[in-house]
Amino acid sequence: MDYTFLLSQTDKRPMYQQIMEQIKLRITVGDWLPNTPLPSIRELATKAKVSIITVKRAYMELEREGVIYTKQGKGSWVKESQDLTENQLKELELHLRQVAKLANSLEIPENELLEMLKKYTIKR
Repeated sequence: MDYTFLLSQTDKRPMYQQIMEQIKLRITVGDWLPNTPLPSIRELATKAKVSIITVKRAYMELEREGVIYTKQGKGSWVKESQDLTENQLKELELHLRQVAKLANSLEIPENELLEMLKKYTIKR
């Protein structure tokens, strides 16, 4: 499983929010299914080059939002009943707008962009 997280030092959002967003996105697009174990707090902090406190805060917020669950001393997992919430749909829409802007700036025709999107669409 890929635990790569791309965090930006120039992003105005705190690191813990960037981590939360990337975890939610992976769940939303189906990369991480219900009961998928998340990396340990220490492992993610090391790989993302952030403090343990930053990852711990992200996990605590995700648990508070009902996105993940944690078993003390065992780890954290994607929550079983992970439905697309209104916030997740808004987040996905934000990412799609960013992709559309980038495609426009690169002058990628709409039909090519749609083909690219189809290539990465998850078949269920």
